[in-house]
Amino acid sequence: MLKKNINIGIVGLGQIGGRLYKEILSKKNDIEIKTEKKVNIIAISAKNYKKRRSFKFSKKIFYKNPLDIAKNPHVDILFELIGHPNGISKKVVEIALKNKKHVITANKALMAKNGDYLSLVAEKNRVNLEFEAAVGGGIPILRTIKDGLATNKINKVVGILNGTCNYILSEMHSLKDSFRNVLKRAQSLGYAEISNPKFDLNGNDTLSKVRILSALAFNKKISTNKCLMDGIEDIELEDMAIADKLNFKIKLLGITEIINNKLFERVHPCLIKKDTYIANINGVMNAVILEGEPVGESVLQGEGAGPGPTSSALMSDLLSILRGNIKYPFGLPNNKRKRISSYDQKLYVNSFYLRIQVKDKHGVLSSITKTFTKNKISIKNLIQNPDKKNKKSNIIIITHENLEKNFINLLRSLKQNKFLLKKPTFIRIEKI
Repeated sequence: MLKKNINIGIVGLGQIGGRLYKEILSKKNDIEIKTEKKVNIIAISAKNYKKRRSFKFSKKIFYKNPLDIAKNPHVDILFELIGHPNGISKKVVEIALKNKKHVITANKALMAKNGDYLSLVAEKNRVNLEFEAAVGGGIPILRTIKDGLATNKINKVVGILNGTCNYILSEMHSLKDSFRNVLKRAQSLGYAEISNPKFDLNGNDTLSKVRILSALAFNKKISTNKCLMDGIEDIELEDMAIADKLNFKIKLLGITEIINNKLFERVHPCLIKKDTYIANINGVMNAVILEGEPVGESVLQGEGAGPGPTSSALMSDLLSILRGNIKYPFGLPNNKRKRISSYDQKLYVNSFYLRIQVKDKHGVLSSITKTFTKNKISIKNLIQNPDKKNKKSNIIIITHENLEKNFINLLRSLKQNKFLLKKPTFIRIEKI
């Protein structure tokens, strides 16, 4: 990109798009000093033109149809900030790339689902497709893998990758407040969507990020494998209190690793020891641990939720393009990235925490322990908390290490127990 004046289009003017718009305008001089390029926003698009916003813009630069921005020959760099995995988001990015425009996106769902195809389009047209903001908020994790650790062989990535979930779990633990109350607070602060926060809470958001990290860290195609995935909706204050007594904290982790030359991706709540680094990452903070050779363990930490961290990553991508860094989106040419087989998750070995709420009757504990024996699972610790007033009891069990498939069978068996009052709470114990 040799020309001095660079024209920018922004598609999507929500919290992120609005923050970016103001950021670019306020930092024009700084951008020019650092890149010797002048930037101008010449096109914007949003679903609702009349929506009240915290900034003003000229009607002349507003486009009702975002595809017109993608086709506009005067636009050099396009920001896609709509957020859908397919549909208009994919069309805007695809058309922009085919029209030889650089594209920057924060859309992790789009990249996790269509990243291989879109990166190929970018490669063919010799333009950049940048997506640093899709993973880890303001943490430069993708650039670290692509550039800083480019010659390292990474074998495992572990991270707190969703600021919303980390905020909720942290607040539940520190304030002894319920999931429902903390979620409402997260929504009021803009950390969680008001209409439908499910994508964050059920683990889907983290899984999209894990798939992107896998592709980059291991130089492979984006996986479509079925993964272990659980969210945080079933975590209750009682689990927090029990974990605290057992010297654990509960965190939602995204983990990807290579085991026997096969890919094992997973997202789920974990019990981790209080004295570990990642157990003490609280609030909306994200953290990622990379294990590689020869570098060993690398740790990155930063804010992972909100317009500020996201716009920081978007600006980083912008400056990278303005400096003339034309790179393969996933670090390697598309034909060098191969598919990788999936590790059989049923062979995963770990120990587990279960909280089983049952009727407070004679013979209940015996029936529960017999179910464990039948499924070849050994009990390490057992705590019984009876509630005589309400004629119920909580049985808390920590198991010895066993196969995932045996725990799946155990949960099926427990559901058939006539003394069971609700679905058991089931959390894996992770050694980090």
